[in-house]
Amino acid sequence: MKPGRESGFTLVELLVALFITAILFAMGYGALSQALNNRKEVDEQAARLNAVQQALRVMEQDFELMQPRPVRDQLGSGYENAVTLSETGLLTFTRGGWANPAGLPRSELQRVSYLLRDGKLIRRDLPVLDATPAVPYEERELLDQVEALSFRYMDGGMVWQKTWPTQILLIGPPQDLLRARPIAIEVTLQLKDWGKLLRVFEIAG
Repeated sequence: MKPGRESGFTLVELLVALFITAILFAMGYGALSQALNNRKEVDEQAARLNAVQQALRVMEQDFELMQPRPVRDQLGSGYENAVTLSETGLLTFTRGGWANPAGLPRSELQRVSYLLRDGKLIRRDLPVLDATPAVPYEERELLDQVEALSFRYMDGGMVWQKTWPTQILLIGPPQDLLRARPIAIEVTLQLKDWGKLLRVFEIAG
Protein backbone atom coordinates (compact mmCIF):
# COMPACT_ATOMS: atom_id res chain seq x y z
CA MET A 1 0.00 0.00 0.00
CA LYS A 2 1.35 3.37 -0.97
CA PRO A 3 1.82 5.96 1.78
CA GLY A 4 -1.22 8.17 2.22
CA ARG A 5 -3.72 5.74 0.58
CA GLU A 6 -6.71 4.85 2.75
CA SER A 7 -7.56 1.13 3.08
CA GLY A 8 -10.73 -0.10 1.31
CA PHE A 9 -12.12 -1.82 -1.79
CA THR A 10 -11.79 -0.64 -5.30
CA LEU A 11 -14.78 -0.39 -7.62
CA VAL A 12 -13.67 -3.48 -9.50
CA GLU A 13 -13.43 -5.46 -6.27
CA LEU A 14 -16.95 -4.39 -5.27
CA LEU A 15 -18.36 -5.35 -8.65
CA VAL A 16 -16.71 -8.77 -8.45
CA ALA A 17 -18.08 -9.27 -4.95
CA LEU A 18 -21.60 -8.28 -6.04
CA PHE A 19 -21.38 -10.60 -9.04
CA ILE A 20 -20.35 -13.56 -6.88
CA THR A 21 -23.10 -12.73 -4.37
CA ALA A 22 -25.68 -12.63 -7.15
CA ILE A 23 -24.55 -16.04 -8.42
CA LEU A 24 -24.75 -17.56 -4.94
CA PHE A 25 -28.18 -16.02 -4.38
CA ALA A 26 -29.47 -17.40 -7.69
CA MET A 27 -28.15 -20.88 -6.86
CA GLY A 28 -29.67 -20.74 -3.39
CA TYR A 29 -33.03 -19.52 -4.71
CA GLY A 30 -33.12 -22.28 -7.31
CA ALA A 31 -32.38 -24.96 -4.72
CA LEU A 32 -34.99 -23.52 -2.33
CA SER A 33 -37.60 -23.29 -5.08
CA GLN A 34 -36.95 -26.91 -6.09
CA ALA A 35 -37.21 -28.05 -2.48
CA LEU A 36 -40.53 -26.24 -2.06
CA ASN A 37 -41.88 -27.75 -5.29
CA ASN A 38 -40.80 -31.21 -4.19
CA ARG A 39 -42.48 -30.71 -0.82
CA LYS A 40 -45.69 -29.57 -2.54
CA GLU A 41 -45.69 -32.65 -4.78
CA VAL A 42 -45.10 -34.94 -1.79
CA ASP A 43 -47.95 -33.29 0.12
CA GLU A 44 -50.29 -33.61 -2.89
CA GLN A 45 -49.41 -37.29 -3.35
CA ALA A 46 -49.94 -37.93 0.37
CA ALA A 47 -53.33 -36.21 0.25
CA ARG A 48 -54.31 -38.22 -2.82
CA LEU A 49 -53.23 -41.48 -1.21
CA ASN A 50 -55.26 -40.64 1.89
CA ALA A 51 -58.34 -39.85 -0.24
CA VAL A 52 -58.08 -43.16 -2.15
CA GLN A 53 -57.57 -45.15 1.05
CA GLN A 54 -60.51 -43.43 2.73
CA ALA A 55 -62.82 -44.11 -0.23
CA LEU A 56 -61.87 -47.79 -0.29
CA ARG A 57 -62.32 -48.01 3.48
CA VAL A 58 -65.87 -46.64 3.22
CA MET A 59 -66.70 -49.10 0.43
CA GLU A 60 -65.25 -51.97 2.42
CA GLN A 61 -67.40 -51.14 5.44
CA ASP A 62 -70.52 -50.95 3.28
CA PHE A 63 -69.98 -54.10 1.22
CA GLU A 64 -68.85 -56.31 4.09
CA LEU A 65 -72.07 -55.47 5.99
CA MET A 66 -74.43 -56.06 3.05
CA GLN A 67 -77.72 -57.52 4.32
CA PRO A 68 -80.42 -59.69 2.66
CA ARG A 69 -83.15 -57.16 3.43
CA PRO A 70 -85.37 -56.04 0.51
CA VAL A 71 -87.15 -52.68 0.70
CA ARG A 72 -90.48 -51.37 -0.49
CA ASP A 73 -90.31 -49.48 -3.75
CA GLN A 74 -90.92 -45.76 -3.55
CA LEU A 75 -94.49 -46.09 -4.80
CA GLY A 76 -95.29 -48.67 -2.13
CA SER A 77 -96.65 -51.15 -4.69
CA GLY A 78 -93.96 -53.81 -4.38
CA TYR A 79 -90.44 -54.60 -3.23
CA GLU A 80 -86.94 -53.89 -4.46
CA ASN A 81 -84.31 -56.60 -4.15
CA ALA A 82 -81.80 -56.43 -1.33
CA VAL A 83 -79.15 -55.83 -4.02
CA THR A 84 -79.96 -54.16 -7.33
CA LEU A 85 -77.92 -52.97 -10.31
CA SER A 86 -79.46 -50.50 -12.74
CA GLU A 87 -78.69 -50.23 -16.45
CA THR A 88 -76.76 -47.01 -15.74
CA GLY A 89 -74.41 -48.81 -13.33
CA LEU A 90 -76.08 -47.64 -10.11
CA LEU A 91 -75.43 -50.30 -7.46
CA THR A 92 -77.91 -50.18 -4.56
CA PHE A 93 -78.08 -52.45 -1.51
CA THR A 94 -79.03 -52.69 2.15
CA ARG A 95 -76.21 -52.60 4.69
CA GLY A 96 -76.21 -53.21 8.43
CA GLY A 97 -74.20 -51.80 11.28
CA TRP A 98 -75.28 -48.19 10.71
CA ALA A 99 -73.75 -46.45 13.71
CA ASN A 100 -76.18 -44.62 15.98
CA PRO A 101 -74.11 -42.87 18.68
CA ALA A 102 -76.94 -40.44 19.48
CA GLY A 103 -79.38 -43.27 20.15
CA LEU A 104 -81.96 -42.05 17.65
CA PRO A 105 -85.14 -44.13 17.17
CA ARG A 106 -84.14 -45.65 13.81
CA SER A 107 -83.00 -48.91 12.27
CA GLU A 108 -79.34 -49.94 12.11
CA LEU A 109 -79.97 -50.87 8.47
CA GLN A 110 -79.34 -48.36 5.69
CA ARG A 111 -80.04 -48.23 1.96
CA VAL A 112 -76.82 -47.29 0.15
CA SER A 113 -75.97 -46.63 -3.50
CA TYR A 114 -72.72 -46.15 -5.44
CA LEU A 115 -72.45 -44.35 -8.76
CA LEU A 116 -70.03 -42.44 -10.97
CA ARG A 117 -70.98 -38.90 -11.97
CA ASP A 118 -68.86 -36.20 -13.63
CA GLY A 119 -65.64 -38.01 -12.81
CA LYS A 120 -66.54 -38.41 -9.14
CA LEU A 121 -67.28 -41.52 -7.09
CA ILE A 122 -70.50 -40.79 -5.22
CA ARG A 123 -71.98 -42.59 -2.22
CA ARG A 124 -75.58 -41.83 -1.46
CA ASP A 125 -77.93 -43.13 1.17
CA LEU A 126 -81.47 -42.80 2.44
CA PRO A 127 -82.33 -41.97 6.06
CA VAL A 128 -85.04 -44.67 6.04
CA LEU A 129 -85.24 -48.06 4.36
CA ASP A 130 -88.76 -48.03 2.95
CA ALA A 131 -88.56 -44.52 1.51
CA THR A 132 -91.06 -42.54 -0.54
CA PRO A 133 -90.28 -40.12 -3.41
CA ALA A 134 -90.47 -37.27 -0.85
CA VAL A 135 -87.45 -38.59 1.08
CA PRO A 136 -84.26 -37.00 -0.32
CA TYR A 137 -80.97 -38.81 -0.80
CA GLU A 138 -77.92 -37.71 1.11
CA GLU A 139 -74.83 -37.68 -1.13
CA ARG A 140 -71.14 -37.78 -0.34
CA GLU A 141 -68.29 -37.38 -2.79
CA LEU A 142 -65.69 -40.03 -1.99
CA LEU A 143 -63.14 -39.56 -4.75
CA ASP A 144 -62.47 -37.38 -7.80
CA GLN A 145 -60.52 -37.97 -11.03
CA VAL A 146 -62.39 -41.26 -11.57
CA GLU A 147 -62.72 -42.20 -15.24
CA ALA A 148 -64.59 -45.51 -14.83
CA LEU A 149 -66.30 -47.61 -12.15
CA SER A 150 -67.29 -51.25 -12.58
CA PHE A 151 -68.35 -54.20 -10.43
CA ARG A 152 -68.26 -57.99 -10.62
CA TYR A 153 -70.22 -60.32 -8.36
CA MET A 154 -69.31 -63.76 -7.06
CA ASP A 155 -72.40 -65.99 -6.95
CA GLY A 156 -73.13 -68.98 -4.74
CA GLY A 157 -71.21 -71.26 -7.10
CA MET A 158 -68.04 -69.20 -6.63
CA VAL A 159 -68.30 -67.89 -10.21
CA TRP A 160 -67.76 -64.23 -11.08
CA GLN A 161 -70.70 -62.55 -12.80
CA LYS A 162 -70.85 -59.16 -14.55
CA THR A 163 -74.50 -58.52 -13.69
CA TRP A 164 -76.71 -58.89 -10.64
CA PRO A 165 -79.03 -60.65 -10.12
CA THR A 166 -77.77 -63.62 -12.10
CA GLN A 167 -79.85 -65.49 -14.68
CA ILE A 168 -80.28 -68.44 -12.28
CA LEU A 169 -81.76 -66.14 -9.65
CA LEU A 170 -84.10 -64.57 -12.19
CA ILE A 171 -85.72 -67.91 -13.00
CA GLY A 172 -85.82 -69.06 -9.37
CA PRO A 173 -88.35 -68.43 -6.60
CA PRO A 174 -89.19 -64.70 -6.20
CA GLN A 175 -88.49 -64.78 -2.46
CA ASP A 176 -84.94 -66.00 -3.12
CA LEU A 177 -84.40 -63.22 -5.65
CA LEU A 178 -85.51 -60.54 -3.18
CA ARG A 179 -83.01 -61.59 -0.52
CA ALA A 180 -80.12 -62.74 -2.72
CA ARG A 181 -76.63 -61.35 -2.13
CA PRO A 182 -73.31 -62.12 -3.79
CA ILE A 183 -70.56 -63.80 -1.80
CA ALA A 184 -68.06 -61.12 -2.76
CA ILE A 185 -67.88 -57.97 -4.88
CA GLU A 186 -64.97 -56.92 -7.06
CA VAL A 187 -64.62 -53.15 -7.50
CA THR A 188 -62.54 -51.67 -10.32
CA LEU A 189 -61.72 -47.95 -10.33
CA GLN A 190 -59.99 -46.36 -13.30
CA LEU A 191 -58.27 -43.23 -11.98
CA LYS A 192 -56.99 -40.45 -14.19
CA ASP A 193 -53.72 -40.17 -12.28
CA TRP A 194 -53.11 -43.67 -10.87
CA GLY A 195 -54.59 -45.95 -13.51
CA LYS A 196 -56.57 -49.05 -12.57
CA LEU A 197 -57.27 -50.02 -8.96
CA LEU A 198 -58.96 -53.34 -8.17
CA ARG A 199 -60.26 -54.48 -4.80
CA VAL A 200 -62.28 -57.53 -3.75
CA PHE A 201 -64.60 -57.25 -0.74
CA GLU A 202 -65.95 -60.38 0.93
CA ILE A 203 -69.51 -60.12 2.21
CA ALA A 204 -70.04 -61.35 5.76
CA GLY A 205 -72.52 -64.12 6.48
